[in-house]
Order: sequence, then structure tokens, then C-alpha cells
Amino acid sequence: MEKFKAYRIFNENDRVAGRVVEAALSELTGGEVVFRTAYASVNYKDALAATGTGGRIIRKYPLIGGIDATGVVTSSSDARFKAGDEVICTSFEFGTSHDGGWSQVCRVPADWVVPLPPGLTLYEAAALGVAGYTAGLAVELLELNGMAPAKGKVLVNGATGGVSTLAIDMLAGLGYPVVAVTGKQGEQGYLQKLGAQEVLPRPVMEGSPRPLEKALWAAAFDSVGGEQLAWLTRTVQPDGVIAAYGNAAGIELRTTVLPFILRGVRLIGVNSGDTPMPLRRRIWNRLAADLKPRRLDDIAHVIALEDLPGYFERMLKGQIRGRAVVKLG
Repeated sequence: MEKFKAYRIFNENDRVAGRVVEAALSELTGGEVVFRTAYASVNYKDALAATGTGGRIIRKYPLIGGIDATGVVTSSSDARFKAGDEVICTSFEFGTSHDGGWSQVCRVPADWVVPLPPGLTLYEAAALGVAGYTAGLAVELLELNGMAPAKGKVLVNGATGGVSTLAIDMLAGLGYPVVAVTGKQGEQGYLQKLGAQEVLPRPVMEGSPRPLEKALWAAAFDSVGGEQLAWLTRTVQPDGVIAAYGNAAGIELRTTVLPFILRGVRLIGVNSGDTPMPLRRRIWNRLAADLKPRRLDDIAHVIALEDLPGYFERMLKGQIRGRAVVKLG
């Protein structure tokens, strides 16, 4: 394929915007592995980067966006991969300083590439993408810190977002009693279909909170940050665990040490960007097995490259749910 379509992001006169262009392999940033892309996805970070609203996410322009993709290897100078291999690439510098997944052809360092595990299709792996990997990594980290179905309810905050919807499905499939929290009205049926046993409205923060409140949750998954994450620290049970993987409501965290020293609460950050490859492959193998969502078809939907600008606008306004998969093959 001498020429192919890609969605390249430009910074022109201090205005960040992207458009579909015709690209060539010789124009792509370097790497040992070239693959023909089948699917990519759209993440909140992608929307911030592609519109310039998230600060300096993209570190050089112009750049093809998209922080994850799946496809079939066409050539490799690294012995770990050969033509015909089905592969996944997510995170690292993909789509931030290295041309990303919104391209019909990708060229990447071999150290970023994960073989597609048995049990997943290329479409399913893209529907999971970095969001599914983040959710799976959060489950793994909390389980290593004592989370278990018998210990009680698990709250998932920001429940209609990409990571959180996948987390709900995964947790329910493992037998956890899941409580979903969302600020969006009318989503109760959807969240219950994914496996939530209860759906609660977003908590109202009023006045000066007590340092500790009624202990309600054995564990919590949070994509929101800010005051809602602080509320979670006050309402998790003794020896409870919290996974923090987002900041939709802000980066500030105002709390006290009391949940941590009187209840033994553990707040665990989930950084999916550059996890070591052995752990990365372990999580992807779990995503193809015990963590594979049962309702992925309800969570994900397909869009085209040309649909990206409108999708970014809706995503940044909080008007979407689940996952968008960009069909490139």
C-alpha cells in the first residue's frame, strides 16, 4: 500500500485540529514493526490531544493521532514478529510523539507490540484498547491488594466512561457485586445490563465533609478525581482499596490522612502508559480469558476516520458512553 488514509493532527497558528490526509510509509515515524491496521479506538486522552484542549499531550506536530491500534504485521526487522502476525499496540508514545493508530498503516518499535492472544479478535482487542487494558490492570492491582468478591460491594465511579463501563462488565463477570455511579440520567438500564446491581446518582458535595463517613464499599474504581475521589476515601470500608485512573473532575485531591491510618484504606494509582511488557502481556491474556467483557457489543460501536471531529466534540461534552472503534481495514 504505497498511499493510505490517516488522521493527522496539526498545530497551525496556535490552533490544534486534525483532518484525514493521504500518507505514505516513508512519512511515518520509525520502528521495527509495520502492520496494516484493522481497527483503532477513541479515548478521552485522544480527544484532548486532537483538539488541543488537554494541554501538551502531543509533543510534536504534525502527528497522526490515536493511542491504540490492532492489525496484521506486513514486515518486521525484529525476530519476535513476522508477516501475518496479528498484533496490538497501545500506549507508550503512540499517538503523542510517535505516529499513532488512526492510520491504515502503522510503524512502531517492536518493544511496544503485543501478540494478539487467543480468545480475542482484532476488533475485540481494539474495542478494549487502552481503556480495557487500564480496567484490567486496575482489577489486577486491586486483587493483589486484597479485593475479593466476598468482601462486599465494589463502586465504579464515572460509570458510563470507556474504562468504567468495561470495568463494570469485568467485575460482574468475576462475581463482584457492582455499584455504578453516574451523573447521567437515563443510563440505569444500560449500566444494569453491563452487570451493575445498583445504579446511584453522582454524590452531592455540600459544606465541610467529615474526615470519615459511613463505610460502604470494599473497593472502588474512579475515573473522576477531585471531590468525588476524596468522598470515596471517606466512604470505603476498613482495609478497602481504591483504583484511581482518571481526572474528569479535576486533579486536586483534598482529603485527610484519617482514612489511611484509621481504616487502612489504600489508594492505588493505575498507570497504563508504560507498564513492563511481562505485566502488559499478562493483562492482555486475562482480557482474552477471565476478564473478557461479556457485553462488549453493547459497549462498543464502529465509526470511520471522517467521523472523528464530531466524536471528539461529543466526547468532551460528556455526551457519549462506552467505546468508539475506528474501522481502518
